Amino acid sequence: MRKEDKKVIIDALAEQLKQTPDFYLADASGLNAENTSKLRRECFEKKVKLLIVKNTLLRKAFEQNNFADTDLFKVLEGPTAIMFTEIVNTPAKLIKEFGAVHGKPVLKGAYVQECVYIGAETLNDLVNIKSREELIGDIIGLLQSPVKRVVSALQSGGNTIAGVVKTLSDRPEQN
Repeated sequence: MRKEDKKVIIDALAEQLKQTPDFYLADASGLNAENTSKLRRECFEKKVKLLIVKNTLLRKAFEQNNFADTDLFKVLEGPTAIMFTEIVNTPAKLIKEFGAVHGKPVLKGAYVQECVYIGAETLNDLVNIKSREELIGDIIGLLQSPVKRVVSALQSGGNTIAGVVKTLSDRPEQN
C-alpha cells in the first residue's frame, strides 16, 4: 500500500472518530465468510458501521484524536474490527448475541460516553448502559408518574367526594 493511500485511510479513520466518539474494538478473526457476512448484515441493520482495520493505521488515527494515552492503544494486537455507533449499547448487544452463537466477535475494548472499557468481561456493563432514547423514556415515565397518580386520585376520589356531599345534603339540618 502506498504512503498516500495510508494517509487517506488514517485521515478517514480520524475523522470518523471525531464524528462518532462512541466505538467498540473487537476481534472477529476466525469467522468464516458466511458468518462474517451475517455479522456485517446485522451491523448494517442495527446502524453500526463495521470496519476491519490494520492496527498500525488505527494507532495513527488514535494519535490524531488523543487516544494514544488510553488503554485502548494497548489492545491493538491481532486482527481488529472497529464498530462505530450512535446508540451506545447496540454494538455490545450485537457482540454478545452474535458471539454466543458463533464464538466471535470478542470485545477487546470500547470507548463509550467518554469512558474506556477493556476486555470481554466488561461486555455486560456495556450492554446495560442505557441509550439516549431509553434515558429519555425513563425520564418521561418518571415525570408522568406523579401526574398519573394525581389524576387517578381525583377520578376515584371524585365518587367519594360526591357521595359525602350527597350524604351531607340529605341530612336534616340541625339547629
